[in-house]
Amino acid sequence: MPTAYLPERSFIRLSGRDAEDFLQNLITTDVVSLPAGEARPGALLTPQGKIMFDFLIWREGEGFVIETDLAQRDGLLRRLTMYKLRAAIELSASAEEGVTVSWGEEAADGIVDIRFAKAGIRLARVPGQHREGQEDAYDALRIEAGIAVSGADFALQDAFPHDVLLDLTDGLSFRKGCYVGQEVVSRMQHRGTARRRVAQVRGEALLPPSGIEITAGGKPVGTLGSVAGNRGLSIVRIDRVGDALARGLPILAGDVPVELALPAWSGLAFPAGAQEAEQ
Repeated sequence: MPTAYLPERSFIRLSGRDAEDFLQNLITTDVVSLPAGEARPGALLTPQGKIMFDFLIWREGEGFVIETDLAQRDGLLRRLTMYKLRAAIELSASAEEGVTVSWGEEAADGIVDIRFAKAGIRLARVPGQHREGQEDAYDALRIEAGIAVSGADFALQDAFPHDVLLDLTDGLSFRKGCYVGQEVVSRMQHRGTARRRVAQVRGEALLPPSGIEITAGGKPVGTLGSVAGNRGLSIVRIDRVGDALARGLPILAGDVPVELALPAWSGLAFPAGAQEAEQ
């Protein structure tokens, strides 16, 4: 059973009679329909619809647990507290450090990460360190699954939920009521204007370091994010990639020839012969 310990993950707990309504009216995730034992991705957006904080959320008894990067935890806790007003909820940072993940058919009991389940991979999460295991193996699995994370693959306040596939991983609801940034992302959904998506990168040789520009036909289409050998992730302009593929133009990560593919589980495809849209 493959396992990994991710030490830079941390937790916020929410409880109280208003906890569900509070979250439902604030974050992108539909928490009302969230079943016990399942972790869904989510985000707290800026009013302009970009991701201010990203996280996983699941139920714990009558309350909720939010798992996020340690670097985001205190800022997210302050922001949630700011929105609390008179809501009957309690917010606190958890003392647990890191999270243990295991995957495969014999994955340990824990909270099932729906992002990996979408890609046909069973992965369970348990707060704290319970087993040994290297982050590199988890990152390689995450790249294989096409799951982008902030910091490694995109900067906070620089990406829309569609860019990182939250609309396809049960992390973005279009059926519940209003929440911060909802108007912008709903408009993107209904008009079909999302032009950036997570792509899997495969190099003909080892990929260069993260942060290298990816070009298609000499035009920038994205920046290389997570890397594991000759595999990686990048959030790319799908219209530019589609145009380059239709014209048979080279796609490069730095100087390394690469192939780009949208995650098979997503059902997405590069536009065929798309004309480049304006920024």
